Amino acid sequence: MGEAVKEAGGAAMIIANDKITGNSVAVEVQVLPSSHVGYREGVAIKKYLNSTSAPVATIIQRGTVLNVKSAPMLTAFSSRGPNVASPGIMKPDIVGPGVDILAAWHKSVDNKTGTQATFNIVSGTSMACPHLAGVAALLKSTHPDWSPAAIKSAIMTTASNVSLNGRYIVNERDLPADVFDIGSGHVEASKANDPGLIFDIQPDDYIPYLCGLNYTAKQVQVIVKKTVSCSETIPEAQLNYPSFVVELKRCERKEYSRMLTNVGFENSTYTIGDISLPQGVDIKVRSHSQQLSFTALHQKLALRVIFSRDCKDRVNVPYYYNFIVLKSGKYTVRIPYVIMYK
Repeated sequence: MGEAVKEAGGAAMIIANDKITGNSVAVEVQVLPSSHVGYREGVAIKKYLNSTSAPVATIIQRGTVLNVKSAPMLTAFSSRGPNVASPGIMKPDIVGPGVDILAAWHKSVDNKTGTQATFNIVSGTSMACPHLAGVAALLKSTHPDWSPAAIKSAIMTTASNVSLNGRYIVNERDLPADVFDIGSGHVEASKANDPGLIFDIQPDDYIPYLCGLNYTAKQVQVIVKKTVSCSETIPEAQLNYPSFVVELKRCERKEYSRMLTNVGFENSTYTIGDISLPQGVDIKVRSHSQQLSFTALHQKLALRVIFSRDCKDRVNVPYYYNFIVLKSGKYTVRIPYVIMYK
């Protein structure tokens, strides 16, 4: 972009987002002095350009702005859900830092910017992925006996959906980001190291799940590298995952179970928080004693979640989402759920 402007005789440039990209602004190395502005600012600049025959612009370096309380914010290029391949599994699971990341870099072959720097400010999912991979590696180093599913569970159930100002994380249009934007929320690495409870899944647990996706036994065998009969299947939402996506028709009732493993204090009791009910839907969370009372580390207790929809409701939204919250002292375990109205 900058090269084209330079070849056309431009001395500097202003890059303005379109409506879809909204307020997502990222640092980029350009061959000209440049300023990147969001959609609203771009509209104002274009209005000014059309108001005078001799528009003037000045680009001034203001330095890095610190303590921005609106962070984190969702960027336009972040991958969204829902999960097309397996609708009963929530996607995305999590979001992480991926905009304006100071990262290792190599000098470009043509080197038109004339820099010899071995670092750069980079944005993309290629930045968010190593952040989450690093968090997973840290958790594995402190909890070497944890499975990949346990690590994912710890990351998801301790994530946050609020920014530094205490308000909900917003997307590129300054609207509250929902579950298909940010999943469980933004990763909180320190909290993930001590989640209290985890949802564990062993490799064999995925076999009835894969068979339930209408893969043949032969196809599943290619994935799991062992003999499979597919004599048992489970609904997608029955996988011991730290979230729920439930399709509900009128008059329909669905029940799913989850097995939680205690990795916090030996003696701990988790209470089930009040659930904000969507229109026309009732949600009941049940355990053996209406509480989850653990007496040992690595003890497992089952939880049943019942979703039922009224026969007469008339909703005008495609889905509703919220969180089931389990609390015990310093631990707060957040389990996102999505009701898909059918």
